[in-house]
Amino acid sequence: MKKFEVGKEYSMTSICDHNCVWTYTVTARTAQTITISDGEKVQKCRINKKISEYCNAETIYPLGRYSMCPSLTA
Repeated sequence: MKKFEVGKEYSMTSICDHNCVWTYTVTARTAQTITISDGEKVQKCRINKKISEYCNAETIYPLGRYSMCPSLTA
């Protein structure tokens, strides 16, 4: 399974608008959480185990879980 690496940048796009792109840098990690920063705000997100196993890559939801929410995948 692909895992998030500290110091690397990851991006995700909006489902509705492909020009809307969010970029985050992983600042720290544990076995169950990832700490990310967008340059202004730092937040901690829990790794979604079920989706991560399905995609074979760690997956988090920095903007929350809702219909058509973007996901950040390693």
